[in-house]
Amino acid sequence: MAKKMRSLLRLLFGRTAFVMLSLLIQVGFFFSCIRWLSGYMVYIYGGMILLTALVMVHILNEKADPSFKIAWLVPVLVFPVFGTLLYLFVQIQVGTKIIAARLKITEKETAPYLEQEESVRRALKEQDKGMAGLAHYLKDTAGFPVYAGGSAQFFPLGDDMYPVMKEELSKAESFIFMEYFIVEQGGMWDGLLEILEKKAAEGVEVRVMYDGMCSIMLLPHSYPRQLEKKGIRCKMFSPIKPTLSTHQNNRDHRKICVIDGHTAFTGGVNLADEYINRRERFGHWKDTAICIKGPAVQSFTMMFLQMWDITERTLTDAGKYVYRAPAADAVTKATEGGFMLPYGDSPLDQENVGEMVYIDILNQAQRYVHIMTPYLILDSEMVMAMTFAAKRGVEVIIIMPHIPDKRYAYLLARSYYQELIEAGVKIYEYTPGFVHAKIFVSDDEKAVVGTINLDFRSLYLHFECGILLYQAPVVLRIEQDLEETLEKCCQITREDCRRYPFVKSFAGQLMRFIAPLM
Repeated sequence: MAKKMRSLLRLLFGRTAFVMLSLLIQVGFFFSCIRWLSGYMVYIYGGMILLTALVMVHILNEKADPSFKIAWLVPVLVFPVFGTLLYLFVQIQVGTKIIAARLKITEKETAPYLEQEESVRRALKEQDKGMAGLAHYLKDTAGFPVYAGGSAQFFPLGDDMYPVMKEELSKAESFIFMEYFIVEQGGMWDGLLEILEKKAAEGVEVRVMYDGMCSIMLLPHSYPRQLEKKGIRCKMFSPIKPTLSTHQNNRDHRKICVIDGHTAFTGGVNLADEYINRRERFGHWKDTAICIKGPAVQSFTMMFLQMWDITERTLTDAGKYVYRAPAADAVTKATEGGFMLPYGDSPLDQENVGEMVYIDILNQAQRYVHIMTPYLILDSEMVMAMTFAAKRGVEVIIIMPHIPDKRYAYLLARSYYQELIEAGVKIYEYTPGFVHAKIFVSDDEKAVVGTINLDFRSLYLHFECGILLYQAPVVLRIEQDLEETLEKCCQITREDCRRYPFVKSFAGQLMRFIAPLM
């Protein structure tokens, strides 16, 4: 019964209610035109046709991916009233504009603590001009610098990360910041919460922020108040409310844990039992995470404060949370720890940072690009980057789940398989269960570990984060894990694509028209 109630709530929130209402208006409008095909209705209908034409012209001239344009043009053309009203509703959003304006303010507040060290920039340029160009792009468009040195520990499973995270949290002396898409009561969260309560009682500042989607799915709406009573500052990002608002589509999909400004965790692992395989959902849960120590942690600290302060009247003094390294390890040579570049991606700045990083890796690769992702819902640029890399001799491998968590997402992913395979891309499915990891690794030199999936929601609609690594020893460990994961996968061939049931294949191809809007 509870599961059915949650499904019903999903339908009633966000854009779904407006879609249904607009569709009813479309039907009603159609029959009204038939019955009263004279008088004012003719003028109203004519006005609606003119408005639809103007909307189409605007869509065609918009600075947007062609997939998004097609996804909007289809409903506007097929259902003029419904499609036009929906488009106008999405575009005219006060809530989204308010969040975007506030984010600009918080980014300005943290900017002085995200300055690029010139010596690091020069050192990177001397080693690899292409990588230096990518670092320049990330600093110029997203505001995050590249750092030299530090250390990183990679975790092939959430099971491996969990005890290390508990140990690091137990050592906190000053502050703990945690920002997660999913927090769910259970063994994993209970174990962490026990430590957070203890640290708060010791005087450590503890802040926890989780996405508001949890408020209707996993946690009581009053949960932040419950944690406040334990001495833990807590808030939901963009709580789900029964209003017609599309800013509720811009979820906080980040996973960040910062401890005292010198240690940070990120990756695909949320704070729920399936992520450490204490509860089975969709077979074995394959996820990854990374822990970094050193100067690069500062970007994750500022990333957290930027999001936290969006709803605060008084901005946090970010300078209080800057880590002052002891003199002995203030300077770490790049040759020892390589380069690290943590970065965030916002859906409100008109810059697809996460996608650009992935595409640059594909374009710069010489030998291989190996990828793990739970979803494969691609725009034309990403398809072209993958297929072109494969066609010029780069080994492009994608590891996907064999047991999907969302049936529609898997059908959509299968619709891309044949095109990619025919171009030379190799696709494997993880037979023990579900892959939730988001990894790119290339040429034993570069890697990205983070929260950014290969689908439209991650690349265009969600707040995301990741860390780009270059010449860091941990890159080889990431590639090793990917190779070991391949041994548990089955390769999808052209023959598999041809044998795939027509109904499923057609359903996936049909959904591609509206995939950017899902």
